[in-house]
Amino acid sequence: MSEENYVDILKQHLKTSVKKCCPWSRCCGMGDFRPRTVWLGHPEKREQRYPRNVINNQKYNFFTFLPGVLFNQFKYFFNLYFLLLACSQFVNELRLGALYTYWVPLGIVLIITILREAVEEIRCYCRDKEVNSQIYSKLSIRGTVKVKSSGIQVGDLIIVEKNQRVPADMIFLRTSERNGSCFLRTDQLDGETDWKLRHPVACTQRLKVMPHLMFLGDDLLQIRSYVYAEEPNIDIHNFIGTFTRVGLFDLEVNCLTKILFGALVVVSLVMVALQHFAGRWYLQIFRFLLLFSNIVPISLRVNLDMGKMVFSWMIRRDSKIPGTVVRASTIPEQLGRISYLLTDKTGTLTQNEMVFRRLHLGTVAYGMDSMDEVQSHVFSAYTQPSHDLPASRVPAATKVRKTISSRVHEAVKAIALVHCVTPAYEANGVTDQAEAEQHYEDTCRVYQAASPDEVSLVQWTESVGLTLVGRDQNSMQLRTPSGQILNFTILQIFPFTYVSKRMGIIVRDESTGEITFYMKGADVVMAGIVQYNDWLEEECGNMAREGLRVLVVSKKSLTEEQYQDFEARYVQAKLSVHDRSLKVATVIESLEMEMELLCLTGVEDQLQADVRPTLEILRNAGIKVWMLTGDKLETATCTAKNAHLVTRNQEIHIFNSVTTRGEAHLELNAFRRKHDCALVISGDSLEVCLKFYEYEFMELACQCPAVVCCRCAPTQKAQIVRLLQERTGKLTCAVGDGGNDVSMIQEADCGVGVEGKEGKQASLAADFSVTQFKHLGRLLMVHGRNSYKRSAGLSQFVIHRSLCISTMQAVFSSVFYFASVPLYQGFLIIGYSTIYTMFPVFSLVLDKDVKSEVAMLYPELYKDLLKGRPLSFKTFLIWVLISIYQGSIIMYGALLLFESEFVHIVAISFTSLILTELLMVALTIQTWHWLMIVAELLSLACYIASLVFLHEFIDVYFIATMSFLWKVTVITLVSCLPLYILKYLRRRFSPPNYSKLTT
Repeated sequence: MSEENYVDILKQHLKTSVKKCCPWSRCCGMGDFRPRTVWLGHPEKREQRYPRNVINNQKYNFFTFLPGVLFNQFKYFFNLYFLLLACSQFVNELRLGALYTYWVPLGIVLIITILREAVEEIRCYCRDKEVNSQIYSKLSIRGTVKVKSSGIQVGDLIIVEKNQRVPADMIFLRTSERNGSCFLRTDQLDGETDWKLRHPVACTQRLKVMPHLMFLGDDLLQIRSYVYAEEPNIDIHNFIGTFTRVGLFDLEVNCLTKILFGALVVVSLVMVALQHFAGRWYLQIFRFLLLFSNIVPISLRVNLDMGKMVFSWMIRRDSKIPGTVVRASTIPEQLGRISYLLTDKTGTLTQNEMVFRRLHLGTVAYGMDSMDEVQSHVFSAYTQPSHDLPASRVPAATKVRKTISSRVHEAVKAIALVHCVTPAYEANGVTDQAEAEQHYEDTCRVYQAASPDEVSLVQWTESVGLTLVGRDQNSMQLRTPSGQILNFTILQIFPFTYVSKRMGIIVRDESTGEITFYMKGADVVMAGIVQYNDWLEEECGNMAREGLRVLVVSKKSLTEEQYQDFEARYVQAKLSVHDRSLKVATVIESLEMEMELLCLTGVEDQLQADVRPTLEILRNAGIKVWMLTGDKLETATCTAKNAHLVTRNQEIHIFNSVTTRGEAHLELNAFRRKHDCALVISGDSLEVCLKFYEYEFMELACQCPAVVCCRCAPTQKAQIVRLLQERTGKLTCAVGDGGNDVSMIQEADCGVGVEGKEGKQASLAADFSVTQFKHLGRLLMVHGRNSYKRSAGLSQFVIHRSLCISTMQAVFSSVFYFASVPLYQGFLIIGYSTIYTMFPVFSLVLDKDVKSEVAMLYPELYKDLLKGRPLSFKTFLIWVLISIYQGSIIMYGALLLFESEFVHIVAISFTSLILTELLMVALTIQTWHWLMIVAELLSLACYIASLVFLHEFIDVYFIATMSFLWKVTVITLVSCLPLYILKYLRRRFSPPNYSKLTT
């Protein structure tokens, strides 16, 4: 919450801050939503128990953490499979070796997973604690005391200072501003820097004021008063619940593990079948299942999870996208496969900083390059004497000039009066309103309003000479270029609403006594209010096509009798018990007739930095961008053109407004005849099309290079994301900056929140948070691409590592009459996938095919990833064949060259296997990192050093002989050299796209 010169006392009456429902919510007063009666400043008089004012975004608590993590792990087939394997070792008939060979790897995986979840929970807890620990001042019988946000209770009297966030739902009781007004910034709701005007309860605002405290706390505590609050309503201010998602890459890996499990079952059945199902064959099946269990690698999940943590760390540490936050570290590889990007406009593509661009008077228009003429007209209007020559004696040219000058003056004066802007004053950073306001210091003045559009208009009138210097509930003061203060009494004000789409004000000029009704609003409503003219519709369309937000300004002069008659009818209507709103609107509409059209104003919301190149990068990467906005059609279309969302060579098909099934059918047929054409459609027409022709519309829309949906509601944004996912099966990314984008962000596969001055509502709900839209290019092209390719390479290599040793076991068993005897036991089987090969394999998370600069310069490289080629059934099959080849060569080579003892077979084959894995990592790496070299050497050193302690499995004296060395060398070369040759030939005659750029 931000105010100028305000110290506000607010009263909390409704607790909706708890973002998680608990099982005991009914006991806490959250089960049945009921109206509430709350006594001011007396929490002890509460009628029921309410939950604490605590923000909680954690998935678990102290008691549910371990059970919850274990459940989330073992609900997947992948982890459940290894749990069953480990449990089977408690059965003597199925035991193949020591228990630790199964339980230690599973335990390591679970420990790493638990630690990762714990880190995420701790980070979430710290973020919540920061919000819950914000200090507020509370009024009590002992005076003012400090209280944390989490300690606020229903019925407390809270002082909210300037620039503080409102800690809970409040009722506004008192402000330090003498007129009682207060502005609240609602940026966290809609992403726009809007200031909403609020007024306190009248009786509490009139309490006595103390010199230092600016309010009398005792009076608030002693008066016997209470608040009756209705039951909670569902709206954008309330959010109860959590959001959980599993990434597509995880699902693909889970699918591959099911295929591997099927292969495991088939191999086991074949082994038993080759034994002719002799003896207790059913136990043999289970023994073979355990013997070949390495086909499904237990280390796959832990490697991928650790890799995701590394990728998330890299994103956070990237100095070229500062301030980027990863809130969901489980899906960074999703960023590498985005097919559809859905983005908000205001505050996301644009800066939400309105700049006055155009003043149109019908016969003449003023742009940014001619504002000095407007300033000259305003200056002359207040400096020339009022007793001009008679019209008959004034030359014709002068008459025309004065007519334009008077029209400009009237337009500027109207713009300076018809608004809800309040000037506030600060001195040297410390609020000193009495002194600053007394002299109307320009350097101390700031404007506050419910809309940035209004602020931009008032700032423009100041730039041309007519300055708003003061305002309260009943009066307004303007300063002329000559320094004269014009006083106006505010008789009535009709605020802007989304239904009326206009606002009006009736003022009396204190110097002349003239009463004037000013009104401004959207062209669609003002066209029926102003007097007939032949230029309004055309010029509004022209300005909207330039990307300007257009407002129509009009006026109507009233006599004293006319106003008194209106006021009497207006007051009578407001006192009506039945149909009050309708009667009030009818009375106001009686005044809104035949108003004089003064001018059109056009303000521009400028694009964010580097939006155009970012959208061009995304388009070249094969990502289709859809812009979903609440703006009118013309403004949205112009913004799409300016941002290069639609290229200059592309045709734009504007979907005509449809309300019936027949109209929708005709429009879809007309759209179907277009090719390579961008689509612009309104939310109302979209709703009709989805109701009757959902499949046909989505099929056509998905073929468009770009889609712009204007007048789009937040629920429609989420619906569009959901339909894209269902109809295309592609990954979607939603980008927004306000609370109205939260539903879209959470519905998408990847949600990105733009964090900035517009609030953190969207960024807190998103998977990734960035400070600028332009950072999205690097987030996808560099980090998304690298994360996906690295995850794919890492998962395939882990599968290869496990299939190699499983193939060796299969060859060994088949040679020895299909016996279910393990080839490697004890520490060998554990050490193979941990200390001997873990570091080199995991170092693949540092590998990259091209530099980040190249990836940004050639976004076309991203297209290859959209097809899922790095982790496809084709690449999976290739790695399976490589694993079978290498495992067979190593095992048959060891059997062919073995001496006379089984321990020599183990020594030769296991050493060749370790060397083969290290060489395969080197073969796979495309860009060497110094940590990769360290990992390779460290693993080799660990194996050599551990040979001293492996005398139970390996003959230490044998491995020191020349016979051992040449046999291992030959077997390793035969298993690896052909693959090196094939890799060279492939890069020589059919190189991948990225290799062309690196060379």
